[in-house]
Order: sequence, then C-alpha cells, then structure tokens
Amino acid sequence: MVQKQVSPDFLDPAHEWRRLFAEAWGTFLLVLVAAGGGVVAARSGGTVTPGMIVVAPGLMVMAIIYFMGTVSGAHLNPAVTLAFAVRRNFPWRRVPGYVLAQMIGGVAAVLFLRALFGTVGALGATVPGSGIGNGTALAMEVVLTTGLVNTILGTAAGARQIGANGAIAVGGYIALAGLWAAPISGASMNPVRSLAPDLVRGDLGTAWIYVAGPLLGALIGVVFEWILKGEPTTSGTLAAQGLLGADDSKPTCEQERGSSQ
Repeated sequence: MVQKQVSPDFLDPAHEWRRLFAEAWGTFLLVLVAAGGGVVAARSGGTVTPGMIVVAPGLMVMAIIYFMGTVSGAHLNPAVTLAFAVRRNFPWRRVPGYVLAQMIGGVAAVLFLRALFGTVGALGATVPGSGIGNGTALAMEVVLTTGLVNTILGTAAGARQIGANGAIAVGGYIALAGLWAAPISGASMNPVRSLAPDLVRGDLGTAWIYVAGPLLGALIGVVFEWILKGEPTTSGTLAAQGLLGADDSKPTCEQERGSSQ
C-alpha cells in the first residue's frame, strides 16, 4: 500500500492545512507572474515583451510542480481541481478548500502588485483582444483549457513513467498556448488568474468569459480523457492528491474514500 512508501503525514486529514497553504502559495506565485507581466510591461514601457509575458507563467508552473507537487498536487486552478474531482481522482469534499485557497492566493498576488505599482496595466487583467468578440474569446478559452486539462490528466495518469517531469509538459503547454492565443483571449485557462485582477480593479465586465470558458473546457477535457484512457487510474489519484510518484496496482485507501464522496 502507499502508506508504506510515503510519509503518513500525506494521508492524515489533520495535515490538510499544509496542502491548502501549498495551493495558496503556489497560486500566489502563478498569478504574480501571470498578472505581473502585464503590470511590469506597462510600468517599464515595454521592456517586458509580449513573448516574455506569456512564457513566464509556464515556467513558473513548471517550477511550482517540481517544488510542491508532492504536497498538494499543485492544482493552482479551480478548473484543474474540478477536472480531478469529476475524473474521480480527487474527493469532492476537498474541492471547496482548494478553490478558496487558490482565490486567496490569487487576490493576494494582485493586491501585492497594486501596492507596489498602482493600477497600471489594468493589473494584468485578461480581456478579449482588440476586435475580438466575447463569443470568440469564450470559445478560445474553452479549447485551450480542454487541451490543458488533457495535458495535466494525461501526465498525471502516467506518474510512474513521467513523474514530476509532467511539469515540463504542463509548463510547456501553458507557454505555447499563450504564444499564439494570448492576442485573442489572453490565454488565461484559469478562473482565479482572471478573476483576481478583475475583483481588485472592480471591473467584472468580461469576467464571465474566464470563469465559464475554463470550467466548460475542464469538463470536456475529462470526457476526452475517458475516451482516451478509460477509467481513472491510481497514479492519477496520487498525482491529484499530492502523492506523485507513489504508485500501486490497487486503489489506495484515500482513493476509495475519495471516490465515495
């Protein structure tokens, strides 16, 4: 059983605070870079280029997965948490805590940026590009998030072969999506990344795009993952719950409890 391979702390519900802290801190770093790129670009007169702005979040996610993926699963995104829960890799009872921690981390990052630089660069908000309709931006967010969720679920389901190196695939996908799609929708793929700047700047006019799009994309991604690989795997559950690399041919006790929620 997994309990023989990892610290009992990981399976102890009393240590959920550690996983929630990891989600808040990781999301803080992600939003700091993702929103901060636009803020610093505006403040520096374009020293930070559009290419830098979209690649930086991918590199940050890669680093976060490496340094804390084993603690919380490094979801950093309500759409990812939803996908893991619908896929039955993550217990529903833990979803509210994760989403709240992610929101706290994201809003704290934007408040930090505002304290340092003011409201320049719209605080790094994601909005449809010039001449791009809301429907087009929504469709782009759905498709991009579907691909992101497939990348995350796919690498998580092969933890024994891929392990933490799934960080390269996930970080690379985020950077690639931003390189070509940022001018269309901002390539958010993350409700918290978009909601945090909108909440702090008090403009929720297009926020619905960046909530509905990623959540719908996450659900489609789960359907595609089922088509590609069938039933959820133990390795996917271990990755989602913060036990990446500890695999077993049978479901863990935590998986059995989680799937029944």
